[in-house]
Amino acid sequence: MATILYIKQGCPWCIAAEEELQKLGVKYERREVRSNPAYFEEMKRLSGQTKAPVLQMDGRVLADFGPEQLPGFLKG
Repeated sequence: MATILYIKQGCPWCIAAEEELQKLGVKYERREVRSNPAYFEEMKRLSGQTKAPVLQMDGRVLADFGPEQLPGFLKG
């Protein structure tokens, strides 16, 4: 299953999440939700909220998170 990061352009938490994922060497698909209503609805359905970032990986979802939460989430 693909790793998908839902972001909002200009969101500082989203920028930090992308930087941390890149630092950790995680490959992901970036989906910008403000410019794509279908991605926004998908993010809402997965996370139950409208806040970003949201990371979907291996059937698990991490919503509205800070970069310090990524290492633990990635370990499963």
